[in-house]
Amino acid sequence: MPVPIPGNPLAHTLVYALESPRGPVLVDAGWEHPDAWGALRDGLAAFGMDVADVHGVVVTHYHPDHAGLAGRVREASGAWIAMHREDAAVVRLFREAVAADDERTWELASLRRAGADDGELLGTAERRERIDPPAQPDRELEDLELVDLPGRRLRAVWTPGHSPGHICLHLEDGDRVFTGDHVLPRITPHIGLYPYDLPGVDPLGDFLRSLERVAALPAGEVLPAHQHRFRDLAGRAGEIARHHEERLAELAGLLSREPVTLWRVAAGLRWREPWAEMSSRSRRMAAGEAAAHLRVLERRGIARREGDGDPLRFVLR
Repeated sequence: MPVPIPGNPLAHTLVYALESPRGPVLVDAGWEHPDAWGALRDGLAAFGMDVADVHGVVVTHYHPDHAGLAGRVREASGAWIAMHREDAAVVRLFREAVAADDERTWELASLRRAGADDGELLGTAERRERIDPPAQPDRELEDLELVDLPGRRLRAVWTPGHSPGHICLHLEDGDRVFTGDHVLPRITPHIGLYPYDLPGVDPLGDFLRSLERVAALPAGEVLPAHQHRFRDLAGRAGEIARHHEERLAELAGLLSREPVTLWRVAAGLRWREPWAEMSSRSRRMAAGEAAAHLRVLERRGIARREGDGDPLRFVLR
C-alpha cells in the first residue's frame, strides 16, 4: 500500500500487510498525516481488511515515514508495535531530548563543531523543524527473533546503518525479504553520523557489514519501503557497497596534510544538486553523510582528526 509522504521527493512509503488468523500484521505504517492515514485505511479496505483488526505493526526503523502512524494504528486496533531494541532506545532518547531541549541547542553545537559559518547557524535556528517522536514500541526485537505473525515465519534480521536498529524481515515461508530502507532498487539510503563527532559508533561500517549479511539471505522477491519491488538482492547490495567505496575514495581525495573542516569536506563532494543551491536541511544531512564516511576512513587508517578544538579538522594520514 503506497502511503504518501507529504512534501517529500520519495512520494510515499510502501506499507505491507501480512495476513494471519489473528488479523493483519503491518510492515511499517507511514508518515503521521491525515492523507497518509486515509491512504492506509483505504488500502487495507481494498484488501478486505480493517484498521481495527490489525494484530501488530513491525517497524523496520524509527524514522517518521515508517513509524509515524504506528501509534494511531495501535489506538484504533489495540495492536502491538515492535522494533529492534536499538531503535526503541533511540525513540526513548528522542522523546526525552524533545522534552528537555526544545530549542535543539545540541544541533547548533554540532554544526559549530563541523565548521558551519554563522549564516548557516542562524538559518538553522530560524528554520527549526519540529517532528514529534514516534510511539514507543510495546515489543523490542532481537536479531533473528521471529515476529508474532501467527501461522507464518517472519524473522527479524538486524541490519544497522541507516538507523542503529534497522531491521530487514525475512518471510521464510514466502520466499520474500522486506528490506525497509536498507536496500532500495534505484537509490542508496542516507547513512549519516549525528552528532557529527559522536564517539564509539561507525554507521557506515555497520551498513557495509549489514549489506554483506542481507545479501546472503535467500529471496525470490525483495520488497523495499520505497520505489518498487525487485529481484537479485545480492546483486543490488553489491552495487550499493561499490557506490560507498567510490564515495570513500572521493572523500579521501579531498584530504591532504593541511587540516580541513568537516563542512569544507562536505561542500567539496559531488551531490545531486550544487552545494550553493542546497537547503539548510540538505546541507546538514550532507555533512552527516560526510562524517560517516570520514569515520570509516579514520578506522581504516586513511584519515585522522587533527586536535580536539572547535571546529573539528581532518587530515590525510
